[in-house]
Amino acid sequence: MAVRTIEVRERVMARNNEIAADVRSRLGGHGVTAINLVSSPGSGKTTLLERTLGALGEEMDIAVITGDVQTQNDADRLSAHTPRVVSAVVTNGACHLDALQVFTAIDEIDLDRTQLLFIENVGNLVCPASWDLGEKEMIVLFAVTEGEDKPLKYPKMFQNARRVVMTKIDLLPHVPFDMDRAVANALSINPELKVFRVSALTGQGLAQWFDFLRSSVLPVSTSG
Repeated sequence: MAVRTIEVRERVMARNNEIAADVRSRLGGHGVTAINLVSSPGSGKTTLLERTLGALGEEMDIAVITGDVQTQNDADRLSAHTPRVVSAVVTNGACHLDALQVFTAIDEIDLDRTQLLFIENVGNLVCPASWDLGEKEMIVLFAVTEGEDKPLKYPKMFQNARRVVMTKIDLLPHVPFDMDRAVANALSINPELKVFRVSALTGQGLAQWFDFLRSSVLPVSTSG
């Protein structure tokens, strides 16, 4: 009897991409810019979001979806910096968010009063690189406490990202990290990457990050 091989992963990915297209269409219909934040665990995604909500929360309509393997600790931290509900997705062991989880989470978000949606992905530089969530762009955080060769070890993440945020730069005097080499490694994987250098602790570089976020949202229509 003949053996039939079923490519389960390909089917799952195809279905994910279909849902991601629905997410993108739905967000686009409301003029929402979605940013997928990815990084290794501990690179500073939540801290950067805390500072961003604190600085821009009253100026811009920002919503947040967080992904964690087991807890909703990140969502709890961020909820202290915004009056809006922070949607927490607990993956129960899965190493990434998928489009269906995002599609479900945005049901809890008032998209008519949202300009910018942050999706804080699970801390992992492998799995999230392959999963379209319907975002406008993926941004990877890269802490100076990591090795300069991180882009070479995880090239797909840096290939798919459009920007890199070098984080924790206040620690540069205290760690053996070569910033120029790290950036060169990232650009060798993806020459189109735009690079930010920030410290969410001291505030260094955050002005440039905030200016980028302001420019990334669609202008609010005053017609009618």
